[in-house]
Amino acid sequence: MTDTCRVDVAATVSGDLRPWAPRQREADALMSGPADPFSCLNEVDLFADLSAQEIEAMDLMAPARLFRRGELLFSQSQPVKALFILKSGRVRIFRVAEDGKALTMAILEPGAVFGEMMLVGQRMYDNYAEAIEDSAICQLSVDEVERFLLSDPRIAIRISRLLGEQVARLEERLTDIALRPLAAQVASTLLKLGDAAGQPRFGQARTIHLTHEQLAGLLGASREATSKIMGELAARKAIRQGRGRIVIQDRDILYKMARSTS
Repeated sequence: MTDTCRVDVAATVSGDLRPWAPRQREADALMSGPADPFSCLNEVDLFADLSAQEIEAMDLMAPARLFRRGELLFSQSQPVKALFILKSGRVRIFRVAEDGKALTMAILEPGAVFGEMMLVGQRMYDNYAEAIEDSAICQLSVDEVERFLLSDPRIAIRISRLLGEQVARLEERLTDIALRPLAAQVASTLLKLGDAAGQPRFGQARTIHLTHEQLAGLLGASREATSKIMGELAARKAIRQGRGRIVIQDRDILYKMARSTS
């Protein structure tokens, strides 16, 4: 069966301007059935105030489903009015400009809450969401969000705070794109992704699992320009690079570069 969502993206985004190429989904690669039905919502800060029984009841309504790498959750042509909760894997949110260039707005890590949900103030009309690796994702409908989330003051307060943080991050992202040189954007993005990766164990360095092409897509820049800056950072021992991963070695160097205006 042809996935019109993928066809639209493939026709709109061309060449190496697209950081990841959404592939056509085969019939046997459609979302699988529930996986670990009682282990999704309890990993999300949004539901930290709920009891184990409340978590279990909500988990039964929103079992995790598997999205394969390259599979789209929603797009301009196929919007989904739902709230998604990322249990495992990673998802990128991106837009496609008129010239066909894809600009990644965010790369979401496990625990992220996102989606087209006007009830909680999120609008995704112009965005695509794509699994950049196999991902387990829970989905709540409009009715479920209204009945079980917004009616609970404990969750409603956390949603308000979450949305405020997301707006602040988006404003900072747009400022980076408009005003900062690419080197500063690279350094700032590496610091943020390193922080999002969580505290490393036993003093290990923070590791980011991204290729140069993926990082370039997140910055809206060319892979060549991004790779040049990454090479300079590696030469200065600020980072160490491996296959599909970036290890942060010196945060001070990255911090100084992130604040640079030239």
